[in-house]
Amino acid sequence: MTTIANPYPFAKVGLPAPSFNLLSTKNLDSLEEKVSLEDYRGKWLVFFFWPFDFTFVCPTEIRGFSDSYDEFKALNCEVLGASVDSIYTHKAWIQTPVDQNGIGAIKFPIVSDFTKETAHAYGILDDASGAAHRGLFIVDPEGVLRYQVVTDMNVGRSVDETLRILQALQSGGLCPVNWKPGQKTLG
Repeated sequence: MTTIANPYPFAKVGLPAPSFNLLSTKNLDSLEEKVSLEDYRGKWLVFFFWPFDFTFVCPTEIRGFSDSYDEFKALNCEVLGASVDSIYTHKAWIQTPVDQNGIGAIKFPIVSDFTKETAHAYGILDDASGAAHRGLFIVDPEGVLRYQVVTDMNVGRSVDETLRILQALQSGGLCPVNWKPGQKTLG
């Protein structure tokens, strides 16, 4: 299958998702393992950003996605988190207990977009604060962006809704309002 490059300055649904190659927490000891969009070819990907580590809403989202990770895996989907913090800050946050505003061990890697190039490419960089807005993107197995939602920095996202949207996208049908897995599609 031939893919068309994205002619827009930011991520756009229906076009190839912007590529990235970022340091990750896959190897928490060395912090030298990079993750790229191409690593997820053949699988669905939920790629989500939060503003900064060691904040208040962010840990609730990350723990929620980690708690539901097996449900995503069962749908041939990987989860990847990102912020503009350094890889060292990510490591410290993972190693900080949950009761001390850390996230503890999680089931998926997080990447450092320290240069902010990826947040910019996905259209979620807040120039005034230097943080990424809460952007969530679903990329299909061919690398095409199929869904995006961006919220203000103080509003967390729903893991259940993300799972529902993923299943709707995978259904291949026309999904009416409030469609849930197991219900008929419109076509």
